Amino acid sequence: MSTPYPAATLVAPRVREYFVRHSMSHSGTAVAPVPDTDVIEHLIDATFWTSLRREEGYIPKLSLAYLPPDYNTNSMLFERPIPLAPAVLAKVAPVVERAGIHLGVWRIDGELRAWGTTQSIPTLCLVVEVVEPGLVVVKHHRGEKSGKFVNVAVLEGDQIKMVDDAASSLPDCPALISSLLGFDSPSAWVGSVNVLVQLAVSMRAHGRGGLLLLVPTGTDGWRDSMVTPIPYAVSPPFRGMSDLLKDGGRNKPPDHFQEALRSVVDAIGGLTAVDGATVMTDSYELLAFGAKIARRRGSPQIEIITLTEPVEGGVPRTVTPAQLGGTRHLSAAQFVNDQRDAIALVASQDRRFTVFAWSPCADHVHGHQVEALLL
Repeated sequence: MSTPYPAATLVAPRVREYFVRHSMSHSGTAVAPVPDTDVIEHLIDATFWTSLRREEGYIPKLSLAYLPPDYNTNSMLFERPIPLAPAVLAKVAPVVERAGIHLGVWRIDGELRAWGTTQSIPTLCLVVEVVEPGLVVVKHHRGEKSGKFVNVAVLEGDQIKMVDDAASSLPDCPALISSLLGFDSPSAWVGSVNVLVQLAVSMRAHGRGGLLLLVPTGTDGWRDSMVTPIPYAVSPPFRGMSDLLKDGGRNKPPDHFQEALRSVVDAIGGLTAVDGATVMTDSYELLAFGAKIARRRGSPQIEIITLTEPVEGGVPRTVTPAQLGGTRHLSAAQFVNDQRDAIALVASQDRRFTVFAWSPCADHVHGHQVEALLL
């Protein structure tokens, strides 16, 4: 039997309180059952120790969802439910390695066991997922047929990060952050497209780092902050994503619309792997990629940036450009300093993801470090 994972014991009561609170706010809506503290602790413990094992040289990728076996008639049921032992879970992990497939877990004959696999889970269904060895994310379904789950907690070794779901109500919080947190409006739970969220996930997935600039539609002021000529300018603007979103799936079955959206998101996300910045309007028209950022003539060099992370206990930090780390982050912050109606999304090769936006309250650039929301 494996040694208990201390972080699981510490975080489980806080995770349960989260699910109780949000389940009450969804009264009248069909949501998943609220897990007991011991269930949460057990699932985190099992996934953490499984993540540290190797099965035929492979790192187990695992996703456990807490729901009864009779929730969906299309689920695949094991004849004999399996125990949540790390050695056993590591062997079956390849079954649920692909996105959207989970091992269903429920209490059977008084013991938590994996009863089979499922691709359909209810709103507020507890999911515990292995990201990489020693890195576990607690999340839940937000009610959409597809789209990013809402992260509740991130555990890495002895480090615990509880996502601060009140961060979306803070001044200057960009809409993208609210969408990632999942609490901007009821539409964030059911039926929302959240294109920027999907773009952020896609940018992070290719692992090469990337920079996406969102600029106002119908203006060319952003070009004053670019080295010219721009090597990969797009003319006329590519409207594949904007046209798809304007249609809104009215002329496509929902599955076809989501598939088309994923395809164009990944195509644009892939452009961000090219050295330089990808530029897109706030109506999702692609203007350029591989663009080099330069300080706008007459604009002061950026001097300070506020950095925050939407986790409980997080304290804002005021840093200098030299402390940002990396030319990609520095150039993104300078761009927003010069183009104050723009937003910059920056993915690092080391998993960091920062959204830079101008803060009218602080009167300088604000960097929102949101990697805990994207895992």
